[in-house]
Amino acid sequence: MNGATRTAAIAWLITAVYYFYQYTLRSAPSVMMPQLADAFGLTAMGVASMVGLFYYAYSPFSLVAGVAMDRIGPRRVIPIGAAAVGIGALLFASGNTGLANLGRLLQGAGGVFALIGAAYIATTNFPASRAATLIGATQMFGMAGGSAGQFVVGPVIAAGVAWSTFWVGMGIGGLVISVLLFLFLPKPEPKPPAPDGLMGTVRDMKTVFLNPQSILCGIIAGLIFIPTTIFDMVWGVRYLQDARGFDYGTAVMRSAMVPFGWIIGCPLLGFVSDRLGRRKPVIITGAAVLFGCLAWILYGPADVLPPYVLALVAGVASGGAMLPYTVIKEANPPTLSGTATGVVNFINFTFSALLGPVFGGWLMSAKGDAAGMTLEHYQTAFVPMLYGVALAIVLTLILRETGPAAARPPVPIAVREAT
Repeated sequence: MNGATRTAAIAWLITAVYYFYQYTLRSAPSVMMPQLADAFGLTAMGVASMVGLFYYAYSPFSLVAGVAMDRIGPRRVIPIGAAAVGIGALLFASGNTGLANLGRLLQGAGGVFALIGAAYIATTNFPASRAATLIGATQMFGMAGGSAGQFVVGPVIAAGVAWSTFWVGMGIGGLVISVLLFLFLPKPEPKPPAPDGLMGTVRDMKTVFLNPQSILCGIIAGLIFIPTTIFDMVWGVRYLQDARGFDYGTAVMRSAMVPFGWIIGCPLLGFVSDRLGRRKPVIITGAAVLFGCLAWILYGPADVLPPYVLALVAGVASGGAMLPYTVIKEANPPTLSGTATGVVNFINFTFSALLGPVFGGWLMSAKGDAAGMTLEHYQTAFVPMLYGVALAIVLTLILRETGPAAARPPVPIAVREAT
């Protein structure tokens, strides 16, 4: 490994740790819903709406982050994003509803620079044949944070640590990470400012958005990702308590298996895709397995399979949602790497931002005047997720294959016969 590659690897690793941190904050509210409801004087639906504000900022700032990577460089923008997340966590800890809403928005706006920054560093400094593996490894860090936000934070809260104490500590941690990013990310190579300014930025976005492949990538990723971002990370613990009768500790452990599965699935499916040289078969297989797991979680008996297996397999399979992040880069000009990641992230998390309140509303509507939520209420509200995963499979069939194997010229018949 030469000096430049080693520097890039360190930069990627530090940014991936930042992604771990922001994902911990993203998923942590799911294990403290009762505490947050009491602290802010909100219903479960109100807390879910507050938590979902993360995606209202995360989604549009994906575009800002993507363009900034291409035109300014990671070192000048990633530390600012980490600082914003830290400040957002401190505001969330205030207990004031207005400040908490603002804090959640800041967490989303700053948090998006972690994924896009790490993916940008990985794909612009390493061979294209490793693209899916590296992007999968990047997401592995994020989902490790998502798992920690449930698997670790849940027991901490259950042990009596105040929810506000957790958020203050994480806020300080974000500011420390910001300083470390500024110190250790390499300085960008000097280059003249882009002469086309804002018009060039608009042109870059237009190039990516007008590519049908880009839109398909965003929709496919979003449909596969929604069962994780909305069902598991917002309602997962409540579902297991209300609908399946598990106690709080068991529900937290089982729900945390989904992001833990991503830790395995993201790099594994990326590696398999790179070895095959194809993206579509891996996306389709992952989505099909996710469909089966989600159907069993909603409609199957809870005590047939060994504990944690179903959630773990669902997490591994849904790791295929990261492969469209590789496809969109391969389907657009290499100079627009950051912008392409921003666009797919924007479309992906726009689904979560817009549909989070919708699923919550469906759940409350299904509940009606009932005293509590039952399995039938959750089934009514979340069965559309099954249709969404099925649609993702259909759209992947339409998607153009961009993997290295698809670009290889066919071997002439005479040569095949000679060998």
